Amino acid sequence: MYPTSVTQIALQETTDLTSLGLGDAAAAVRNGDITSESYTAALLQHARALAELNAFTTINEDAVLEAARDADKAHAAGLAAPLLGVPLGVKDSYLTKGLPTSLGLDSLAHFIPREDADAVRAIKEAGAIVFGKNNLVEMSYGLTGHNERYGQVKNPHARDRVTGGSSSGSAASVAAGIVPASLGGDTVGSIRVPASFCGVVGFKPTTGRWPRTGVAPISHTLDTTGAFARSVQDCILVDQVVTGEQAAESFARGYGLKGARLAFAPRQFLDLLDSEVEIRFREVVRRLQDAGAEIVEVDLGDDFNALIQTSTWGIFAYETMGAISGFLRRHDIPTTFEAIYESLKPQLRQTWGHIVLPGGAAATSAEDYQTALNVSRPEIQRRLNRAFVSHGALAILQPTTPCTAPLIEEQTTLHIAGQEVSYLALANHTVSASSVGLPGISLPAGLSRAGLPIGLELDAPLAKDRILLNISRRIEAVLRT
Repeated sequence: MYPTSVTQIALQETTDLTSLGLGDAAAAVRNGDITSESYTAALLQHARALAELNAFTTINEDAVLEAARDADKAHAAGLAAPLLGVPLGVKDSYLTKGLPTSLGLDSLAHFIPREDADAVRAIKEAGAIVFGKNNLVEMSYGLTGHNERYGQVKNPHARDRVTGGSSSGSAASVAAGIVPASLGGDTVGSIRVPASFCGVVGFKPTTGRWPRTGVAPISHTLDTTGAFARSVQDCILVDQVVTGEQAAESFARGYGLKGARLAFAPRQFLDLLDSEVEIRFREVVRRLQDAGAEIVEVDLGDDFNALIQTSTWGIFAYETMGAISGFLRRHDIPTTFEAIYESLKPQLRQTWGHIVLPGGAAATSAEDYQTALNVSRPEIQRRLNRAFVSHGALAILQPTTPCTAPLIEEQTTLHIAGQEVSYLALANHTVSASSVGLPGISLPAGLSRAGLPIGLELDAPLAKDRILLNISRRIEAVLRT
């Protein structure tokens, strides 16, 4: 069936442009196949049509179009840059010069920084345009995507479902085709959980590999910046831009899985799972074996999950107050930790009072914090190293989340595998990489019977980000066939 009106033709052209991935869009602008202005205008039209998703806190359309026109002029003058004229989303926890940066808070809705976060500066220097600021959970403290001021971010696959959090708008905007990629942040799963629920690729680098300056923190031990895109190759492109590692030989070689050794730990990561997620995960493992991968089962110990949960959440909560207070001072942000605490939505304020404030009923003691850092984390690393070194595994496989995206109305208390659990269970698998700073990535691994995305997580050894991205690209190719 062919378009029969100018309107239909325009809609088709918009759809074609919004389906472009990051690398393809950059190449199309670079080759002169499209202009940045036409591409950006199509994305803006798409964003208006999908405003109900609540994926953005701020989009300055006039400024975005002006930046696109400037990019076209730069292109005409012979300027070449990896992301010239391509709009990206940026989580609203990143300081962004000239754009409101709320950190998800009502009290900072009109705060405009005078500086860019380092990662924002990096994409701008590569020619990218900041399309807008993505919605997020207040202070990045949550896993479902609810925000009191800006509203619940809705899942593009099903509007009655959560996106995951805290980088909720970043994942939703990429999944919906509003932007080809977006910057997010991850402390215990805030990139990988929403990537899983929204059916996109979510990459968490080795902690410290990407710059974190200018991004609202939770924990200096656990926080990392990262990216969402619709392919691993596009995550590789963002990684190269942000880190400055432009030439990566390992990215250019190897497309099959023959001889690639991958591990999974069924006793640790297949314990509390919805049946559809487990069935799909086992199907994926079989497909990878059929493609030539060697799959080895490992056992990380009876107490592994308890060790991770106790130590990681303890570090997470203990460091929050100091991390946020220091960030506010360093960047002249017009508020205080105390003012933020008082303005939080009731449920989050109660949580902070319970685990973050000194003297809270479940606050981590200084002694327990030091034990987590100096005893538990090395033990976790030792056990993971056994999988990587003793078994020769390039990565550990697991389902990214134990279930598909929950209903918005049921996001506080979930039912997984017939059990009633806290929403914190959504991070049961992602928290393992976060606990010791490993690089991790979530790949789309298929859909449930209800059409909801299921994610596959791969975690690699420390600083083996390139290897992780390379093997993920090869696995992605198998899963897409």
